[in-house]
Amino acid sequence: MNLFTDFRAQPYEDVVQFEKDRRAPISLVVSLGRNGIPCAAGTAHTEAKKWHGMQPSSGPDTTGWPLRSTCRAKAGRCWCSNATTHPAARFERGTIGGTCVNIGCVPSKIMIRAAYVAHMRRESPFDAGISASRPTIDRARLLAQQQGRVDEVRQAKYERILEDNPAITVLRGEARFKSCDTLVVSMNVGGELELAFDRCLIATGASAAVPPIPGLKETPFWTSTEALVSETIPPRLAVIGSSVVALELAQAFARLGSKVTILARNTLFFREDPAIGEAITAAFRDEGIEVLEHTQASQVTHLNGEFLLMTGDGPVRADRLLVATGHDPNTRKLGLDVAGVKVNKHGVIAVDPGMRTSNANIFAAGDCTDQPQFVYVAAAAGTRAAINMTGGDAALDLSTMPAVVFTDPQVATVGLSEAEAQLKGIETDSRTLGLDNVPRALANFDTRGFIKLVAKAGSGRILGVQVVTPQAGELIQTAVLAIRSRMTVQDLANQLFPYLTMVEGLKLCAQTCTKDVKQLSCCAG
Repeated sequence: MNLFTDFRAQPYEDVVQFEKDRRAPISLVVSLGRNGIPCAAGTAHTEAKKWHGMQPSSGPDTTGWPLRSTCRAKAGRCWCSNATTHPAARFERGTIGGTCVNIGCVPSKIMIRAAYVAHMRRESPFDAGISASRPTIDRARLLAQQQGRVDEVRQAKYERILEDNPAITVLRGEARFKSCDTLVVSMNVGGELELAFDRCLIATGASAAVPPIPGLKETPFWTSTEALVSETIPPRLAVIGSSVVALELAQAFARLGSKVTILARNTLFFREDPAIGEAITAAFRDEGIEVLEHTQASQVTHLNGEFLLMTGDGPVRADRLLVATGHDPNTRKLGLDVAGVKVNKHGVIAVDPGMRTSNANIFAAGDCTDQPQFVYVAAAAGTRAAINMTGGDAALDLSTMPAVVFTDPQVATVGLSEAEAQLKGIETDSRTLGLDNVPRALANFDTRGFIKLVAKAGSGRILGVQVVTPQAGELIQTAVLAIRSRMTVQDLANQLFPYLTMVEGLKLCAQTCTKDVKQLSCCAG
């Protein structure tokens, strides 16, 4: 599942880090990136030695760049050379922190949580004893609270770290390759730097893709970037898209007061197990969200403050239009062809498990690559790249990568789906448990969703787990560890789980292989 793939990235940040060590074969390491990925070189901490005068080929005087000594992580431990110094500069075009903290994960989850609170005040399973009321939504105050926390996190986790690290000087600029071992950096204040390197990391992220719908580009449509900082909640919101970002924000706006219509080219989450899309579609419709399946807009216009979307089933009218249909990598302006870095027809960089590109001296990580589009994958990839760029040997294992969608109920997956296993020629024995069999869900008076285990026929080894439950993201890591430990369904069924927790549902689902859980007492082992 490609979670968080269609958030629009901030203009990417170009990072240049010089690292020099007499015992290492690398004399200059360059990083181009965003999302803090280049700080993965923070597996190596540095300290200031002195200031060194280094002149760019043209442009402003940058004398005063610091020289540094380096401690790099190698073979799982750190080693230092205090005798050799190196200058370090971070060339950045956009806002420090990139997509996740600024316009992605952090603000969206704050908005989603606020919308959940509004929904619970409006209606809950306990309305018979706790009177419901229609909440007053002050979007301006919610937005101020949201952006205030975004600013706090950015300062604490990015800006302050950079300020407190004397090894890094932040400069504003945009880089492109001049050759396979040389960069040209256009400084925001004017002038250029020409820099040769021995190793380079590309981590430039991705931006929201715009589908080729006639008339769309001429309208003031939203991507997630604009939607998250909207100062008002539109009375009517149309959403083009059927995956993570589209559905998370569609539900959030609906709960904050918008009448939402979703246009899905196929079904919701059509790349996943069909039961996932069916469960979320049912939940959305129960909340009054209109889901138009197998529907595409053939024309979009905007007149007198109203969007008009023409479809095969008639027009859809809205005050605002959110487009969340995918992403494009931020690689078009990098000059990757002259650097010998191969990309596919969409500009996506191919990497191996060590983050190496087709140029042995250039590495890549994050949303600009062909890896799954998750911030935690990008961060882990950046760390592996930093290790490998400085002489180490590290690989990223994605075989048990979890994924979470923050709708309500949430969606969480890990490993293979039943269909994916069968495509690999693996015979499966799967079990699905409805939440009406999970004591925690019964106590919550909320039995929407299911838990599904995909196991290998015969051995019973767990291959994958798909979950649609409230707080599914909080239980999926247990499934990750079970798969990584090569547990069987019987192994899982034999484990002790705390009673009245949602994660107990994993055990109950495993028990269905040998028992009728409807005949068990509440906490039968």
